[in-house]
Amino acid sequence: MATVLSVSGSPSATSRTARLLRHLDADLSAQGHEVIPLDVRTPPAEALLGADFAHPEIVRATELFARADGIVIGTPVYKAAYSGLLKTLLDLLPQFALTGKTVLPLATGGTTAHVLALDYALRPVLSSMGAAHIVPGWFVLDRHITAGDDGSVVLDPASAAPLDQVVAQFAAALDRTAPVHATR
Repeated sequence: MATVLSVSGSPSATSRTARLLRHLDADLSAQGHEVIPLDVRTPPAEALLGADFAHPEIVRATELFARADGIVIGTPVYKAAYSGLLKTLLDLLPQFALTGKTVLPLATGGTTAHVLALDYALRPVLSSMGAAHIVPGWFVLDRHITAGDDGSVVLDPASAAPLDQVVAQFAAALDRTAPVHATR
């Protein structure tokens, strides 16, 4: 199966975006994919904002992008754009870091007025970085994501069914494009 890098562009560990991604990570893992979570908030701000390409956390993130067959990128939408934290990391990656990758863009936000941020802000950046295939993304309203006391996520049916379809399209695209690993 494929290696999937699951990138949370949220500045908060307990954000709905991060929780949604961890929920999807479990689904993709259950399908047999190796899922590696990456929270963009974990590298030091000095390394991100100072463009310290040699910092171990930036090097690690670059290596994770290179290793992945597919990438799920989740971001909260602030003021009609994806997070600045995510933009900072994407700016530090090599120009064609997404070459040959299948990418699933996801966003969360408080109003459907921000839904176009996926197609008009995030998708062009992902495309310019060489993504081989960007599957249709999905926008989830904050109020459709409920966090359980145990860290679980419950999605409103209005978002759950379409999100399941988008993730299924991503998984199918991965299955078609992921390299076959030899076994001994």
